[in-house]
Amino acid sequence: MTDNVSSRPMLATWKLRTRTLELGRRTLVMGVVNITPDSFSDGGAFAKSEDAVAYALQLLDEGADLLDLGAESTRPGSLAGGPDATVSADEEQARLLPVVEGALKVRPGAVISVDTYKAATARAALAAGVEIVNDVSGFSWDSALADVCAEAGCGVVLMHTRGKPDGWKTQPKLEADELMASVRDGLEASLERARSAGVVRDAIVLDPGYGFGKRFDENFVLLARQAELLVWGRPLLAGLSRKSFLGRKLAPIYGGDPAPVDARETASIAAMVAAILHGASIVRVHAVRPAVEAARIADAVLAAG
Repeated sequence: MTDNVSSRPMLATWKLRTRTLELGRRTLVMGVVNITPDSFSDGGAFAKSEDAVAYALQLLDEGADLLDLGAESTRPGSLAGGPDATVSADEEQARLLPVVEGALKVRPGAVISVDTYKAATARAALAAGVEIVNDVSGFSWDSALADVCAEAGCGVVLMHTRGKPDGWKTQPKLEADELMASVRDGLEASLERARSAGVVRDAIVLDPGYGFGKRFDENFVLLARQAELLVWGRPLLAGLSRKSFLGRKLAPIYGGDPAPVDARETASIAAMVAAILHGASIVRVHAVRPAVEAARIADAVLAAG
């Protein structure tokens, strides 16, 4: 399959709720704002709405093209029981909506994505001005979410997730071809759920789901073969920033222990550049300015080629 698939990001349009973005001519950088007490990165740092708003504005000033706001952690081991989440929709919205409203009050043109799998939260966030729903479950954890997105006409990111966070550590290892088949089948199912609900094709971006149900080195296989996921003709978003498999690969440098989260930035940039060179049109990152600079170089390499 890899023989006839280009690894270049594809030129495409992404239809959002009130506007359309052009993808593929340069990499778009999505800055992460975690409004959670327990995320693996930045957890608790922006628990106050005013702090989260200030940070969101900072990321825009550093060059973020989009913001991705999340108010519930999906780190490994979280969401015990899957969709029966430990964070209610009401709590998620109480954390999220003041930040959406605060950021848009200052920057009304900002493009904001909400990282949620709950239909109720997505509906409230879209009403508050959000343009994109980023669902880590690919429309599989809340059957009503696809209908909400179709009705709103918003952009969607459909991520591949294998299993649920509380079971990731015990999943059996997959060989390379099995892994890629699993990811392709999962994304195909998500695309079918979107189509059945009436989500238009141009509204969809796909995410391989690095770290989401992939065991450590499986993520490097996925990164090396990421371009295979361009087969549906939709752009790819890659979120590799500070993931645990990067820290684990750095263990020999850190005395045998995985690199701590705050020591994974260089590895994150390296993985991000690899993702761009293997077809990603959008990258989701925590440290925006270094990512913007690295993406410009990756884009220049692709343009020269």
